[in-house]
Amino acid sequence: MSRAVARGEAVSWDRAIRTAAARLDAAGIDGAARDARLLAAFVAGVDTTALRAHGDRVMSEDQQRRLDEAVVARAARRPLSHITGCRLFWGRSFQVSAAVLDPRPETETLVAEALALCQRATPGVTLLELGVGSGCILLTLLAELPAARGTGTDLSAEALTVAAANAAALDLTGRVALVQGRWFEPVPGKADILLSNPPYVPASAWAGLAPEVRDHEPVAALVPEPDPMGDGLAAYREILSGARAHLNPGGAILLEFGAGQGKAVSQIAADAGFQARRLIPDLDGRERVLIAYSPE
Repeated sequence: MSRAVARGEAVSWDRAIRTAAARLDAAGIDGAARDARLLAAFVAGVDTTALRAHGDRVMSEDQQRRLDEAVVARAARRPLSHITGCRLFWGRSFQVSAAVLDPRPETETLVAEALALCQRATPGVTLLELGVGSGCILLTLLAELPAARGTGTDLSAEALTVAAANAAALDLTGRVALVQGRWFEPVPGKADILLSNPPYVPASAWAGLAPEVRDHEPVAALVPEPDPMGDGLAAYREILSGARAHLNPGGAILLEFGAGQGKAVSQIAADAGFQARRLIPDLDGRERVLIAYSPE
């Protein structure tokens, strides 16, 4: 592994980034060069485009120390977003922490489909997200739909704190209610569109997850509990069994699911009385999102 820069040694940003990339590559980090640049940009307090202008500038000792600490953390498989404290999603920066799932690019598939539905609906659509986490799904939709209002639920008080901070940063506090409870438990009314990316990892698959996920992300957001059938689908059974009572007539439900789970989730929706079910692929062509409709 390439050595860290010696304390007190003058070093340019370009050199530090090359050294960081080599260290991350030696630690087996995919996209080591990309992560090295992102960590350097974080330490410099600029974006990666502006970082290019720093190339031949000499780093301060404090900047060297902070970059070295960040590289050590990333080499130990701490998620990049947990080091920088934020993650880009749908072009916006969201605060994240160990209390919430790290927003994934594939979840933007759910957002795209929800936006398409909302844009065909009357203004003032109401949204309900179960398991809101960081708020990246619900808050993105509210930011894109100025007349919409939404409610997000989560069991985790820590997750709701993160979501509230993101709502405030996006100036959405007046259009969103964030409430604590299990799924529909704290929700008194109905919505036009219901959304969720619930836990779907079977407990038997936990050990095989990437260290960034297994060792750093909240277990409750990944593995359903309880899961009596052991197939990771318990949350879908619970949500879909209660969803029609919380949807306006003709309302839609959109659910993200894991690899190979689409057919089973669609069948659970059918058993719960949902109609016109469709499975939507993500950008990699894998079925990722179920859309189903409540009867008129």
